[in-house]
Amino acid sequence: MSDLPNCPQCQSSYTYEDRDLFVCPECGHEWSAGETEAASDGALKISDANGNPLADGDTVTVIKDLKVKGSSSVVKVGTKVKNIRLVEGDHDIDCKIDGIGPMKLKSEFVKKA
Repeated sequence: MSDLPNCPQCQSSYTYEDRDLFVCPECGHEWSAGETEAASDGALKISDANGNPLADGDTVTVIKDLKVKGSSSVVKVGTKVKNIRLVEGDHDIDCKIDGIGPMKLKSEFVKKA
């Protein structure tokens, strides 16, 4: 039995090594060993301002006053945000802040509570 990883695109088990790449003969996808480790987790790897890993459902604290775009409201330092959801993109945290509503935050402005 082969110890090669399945293809990250089509999940085919018929992969083979070609020099320093893995190749899938079914879909033609090529990837390196480093990509395999990142793709095997399947979860986003997002960390807070201190480098602590974040996960869906975590509670975080805002570490900087943040102006709310299109409003005169401000999210103050020390505001606790419960039950965050991690998403891909520039603003990588979806959340709901009491008194303000749904927002997207950057992980560099929060720390894990």
